[in-house]
Amino acid sequence: MSGSSDVFLIGGGSDESAADAVYGPFLRAASAAVPRVLCVLVDEGAGADLFGRYDTLLRKAGDCTPVPLLLPLGEPFEPEALTADVDALLVCGGLTPAYHEAFGECLDTLPALLAERGVPYAGFSAGAVIAARDAVLGGWLVDGVAVCPPDTAEDLEEVEVRPGLGLVPFGVDVHAAQWGTLARLAAVVADGRLAHGVAVDENTVVRVADGRAHVAGPGRAHSVRPAPAGGVLVRSYGAGDSFPAG
Repeated sequence: MSGSSDVFLIGGGSDESAADAVYGPFLRAASAAVPRVLCVLVDEGAGADLFGRYDTLLRKAGDCTPVPLLLPLGEPFEPEALTADVDALLVCGGLTPAYHEAFGECLDTLPALLAERGVPYAGFSAGAVIAARDAVLGGWLVDGVAVCPPDTAEDLEEVEVRPGLGLVPFGVDVHAAQWGTLARLAAVVADGRLAHGVAVDENTVVRVADGRAHVAGPGRAHSVRPAPAGGVLVRSYGAGDSFPAG
C-alpha cells in the first residue's frame, strides 16, 4: 500500500482507562482489521517485562497482534524489520539518547518506507521525541542555567537538540505536566533552536495528519512558539482540539 502515514505522539503514561483514547486512533489508522503492531524497545535489561505493558495497553484499545522487537543497547534498528506483514509501528519509551542512537542510521530511509507503505507510526515518550525533525534528547541546563528538574535529563547535562526522523515538523517533549518538561521546551524555543515545539502530557496523544495536530486523551498538549515581542507563546489544547502542525 502506498501513500502518507499518520504519526501519533504519546506523552508517556500507562493508564489503562485511557488506552482506547490514546492507542485506538493508532490502531484504526492501520490498514488491517486486526493490525500486527511491531513494538520496538531498546532493551536495558527489562525489555520483556516492559513489552508486557505495551501489549496490555494496545489490546485494551482494540483487536491487534503486538510483536516485540527488543534491541540491546547500542544495536541499530534495521528498516528490514518492517516486514510486509507489519501494519503499524510503535517505538516505545526508555532512555531517549539510546533510542536516537538506535534509529540514527535510518533517519532518512525509515520515514520514506513508512510513507511508501502507509504504515502509521506511534512514538511513546522517547519514541515520540525522536519522531521530530529536530529532536530534544534531554538535558536540564541551557548555558549552565537550570530549565527543568535534573532527574528528567536523560543522563545529559546541557540540553541537546539533534536531527530526528522528521516525521513531524516540530520538536517534541513528553511527560510535560508530570515531569515539568514544558519549561525545557520553552527554553529551547526561546533560544532559537526550535521554531515550534509541542510538549505532551502523559496518557495523551497528538495525531499529526494533513498539516494539523489533533489531541486526544485526558491530558493536554502544549504548543510553544516564539512570541513576536520576545520570549515564547504557549497555547494548551485538550481532547478534541487541533492546531497547525507547521
